[in-house]
Amino acid sequence: MKHLHYKLYKPFGMLSQLYSNDARQNRKKRFLTELRDFPDGIMPIGRLDEKSEGLLLMTTDGKISYAINRNGVEKEYYAQLDGEISDEAIALLSNGIDIGLQGTTYATRPCVTHRLSANPQLPEPNATLRLGRHRPTSWISIALTEGKFRQVRKMTAAVGYPTLRLVRVRVGTISIDNLVPREVKMVTQTQIDAVVQSI
Repeated sequence: MKHLHYKLYKPFGMLSQLYSNDARQNRKKRFLTELRDFPDGIMPIGRLDEKSEGLLLMTTDGKISYAINRNGVEKEYYAQLDGEISDEAIALLSNGIDIGLQGTTYATRPCVTHRLSANPQLPEPNATLRLGRHRPTSWISIALTEGKFRQVRKMTAAVGYPTLRLVRVRVGTISIDNLVPREVKMVTQTQIDAVVQSI
């Protein structure tokens, strides 16, 4: 069987799923099926929460999905933070920090974090985000090999700089390139295999 793979720019306000078993949620929420008619058997590889945006991979190959989700593929995010982040806070993020997770404390793994010297070239933010209204903001790149629930947001809040906007820009060797919100592109088998091999 020949599997199909896609990359897309998940917009702010959309869930990283095709549908919900909750009829009320189906009426009130937005799902990936808005973007195009996907083939049977398609599944998102990992998730982005409703208020996050950016690169999401999809595949009809369950083994590929499992390999990318479970085996430490690096995922890079651009986070716009409330305030001008300090060098000390960046060091804390890079070395790993304690966050709350399901009622316990979780120590995040070391990760690659740095301040972006200029604002990244991204689509305009959703109008509901109140960015820089009251104080300066700053941008960081943070690359993780794990993906706990709302991890980046919890990490930046733990060092005193809440995340205002979060955009995933890379999964392994596949980047968002010039995709715009709601855009979907095919990914080749070679490209998806390279993500798994990057572990």
